[in-house]
Amino acid sequence: MAMKSLRGESLRDSLRAQLWPVPLLAIVLAVALGQFMPFLDQVLDGALPPTVSGVLFGGGPGAARSLLETISGSMVTVTSLTFSLTVVTLQLASSQFSPRLLRTFTSDRFVHNTLALFLATFAYALTVLRSIRVDSGDGDSFVPELAVTLAFVLTLASVVGLVLFLAHLARQIRVETMLRDVHRENDRTLERIFPTDRRHEDAPIPASPAESLHITSSGFLLSVDWRRVLAAATTADAFVVIDSHPGASLIHGMPFARVWGSSGPLSAGRSAKLQEHLNGAVQLGFERTATQDVAFGLQQLLDVTNKALSPGVNDPTTAVHALSHLSAVLASIARRATGPETLSDDDGRPRAVLTYPTFVELLDLAMDQVITYAFTDPRTADRAVAMLREITITSGPHRSAEQREALLHHLSRTGGAIDDSSLDDSIKEQLSSRVTAIGDLLREPLPVASRS
Repeated sequence: MAMKSLRGESLRDSLRAQLWPVPLLAIVLAVALGQFMPFLDQVLDGALPPTVSGVLFGGGPGAARSLLETISGSMVTVTSLTFSLTVVTLQLASSQFSPRLLRTFTSDRFVHNTLALFLATFAYALTVLRSIRVDSGDGDSFVPELAVTLAFVLTLASVVGLVLFLAHLARQIRVETMLRDVHRENDRTLERIFPTDRRHEDAPIPASPAESLHITSSGFLLSVDWRRVLAAATTADAFVVIDSHPGASLIHGMPFARVWGSSGPLSAGRSAKLQEHLNGAVQLGFERTATQDVAFGLQQLLDVTNKALSPGVNDPTTAVHALSHLSAVLASIARRATGPETLSDDDGRPRAVLTYPTFVELLDLAMDQVITYAFTDPRTADRAVAMLREITITSGPHRSAEQREALLHHLSRTGGAIDDSSLDDSIKEQLSSRVTAIGDLLREPLPVASRS
């Protein structure tokens, strides 16, 4: 079985996109450490060698209180600044590039860890502050030297963290960094869903009429737990096809799967039970993620391309960079076995088919938008033609007849878009000659090692 269970990956992806889990955990640990360090100070009181005690905090209760109060107040200010800068970055990414890129920023571990450091220092300083005592009739004064010294060290670490955060933020808001992050995330998704050792297979769809199963909630299909689908189909002694692929929008009450009984139509009870189990095997949400959605990364790159070519932004250079990443992703997909995944039981009997997009469908998604928007500028038009050439060459022996026909189809559409564009005649002539050369390359006989 090429696929792996992705329930854990879905959970990790959901947590990565939230700003609160890591800082919250850091606060809890900081409070616990703030309770433990004063206790350790009491245990080690007077037992530390002079070389160690000489570098510890040496002030009295008033100085310790003043230091910890200063640390607490400054950490609140720094945390507010950090959060404000993060929000500004999110707004910039949303308005300038694409709202779909916000998930990339909120998943940034550096931002999570920086906020966690600042809030942990604040919580630790407040907790230690409670343990400081001055001389009174109820007891002697107490200054937890180790604890206060650690608070000072955490403050220095926070200052360094702030400097590094500003440098990191300046790098993250660059469009090149955002495109790189989207590209890398898409590569990870491809390796999960279409690993390089995956083999192409035709889905064994029965010819007899099928019963439709309906979804019981609405949202984007985020992931499908193949183990639960296989178990449900095996238990019901049925063959199931999940017709919707991750990333598809599902509406409550609409069919999303088909089922065939092994020995005839399923009874009403078994059908209802199977529908309940299949609904439990799919995860829906109102925001697409890259867990199983191989088209999500492509759409993010296309969003950046389209936004850059809009009259309000007019940034063809960014569009060219986005098309370069898009070309690399499509070339990687062309070398992989794509399409549906067949699940078999322990006896090797096919029990379910999970739907995933094919290379042709993903190429259609990309080229429909590229042809619509890219041929208004000579640089993006040139890059769009180069993308088709790169996919043609890199697919090489992996290219199937179906892929070749799809490339020829979009090459013909590209030629029409060039003719209909407002580009200079000399530019049109150059682009058209390149399109013709790519067509000649595609019409060459398929290599013997190509997939069928």
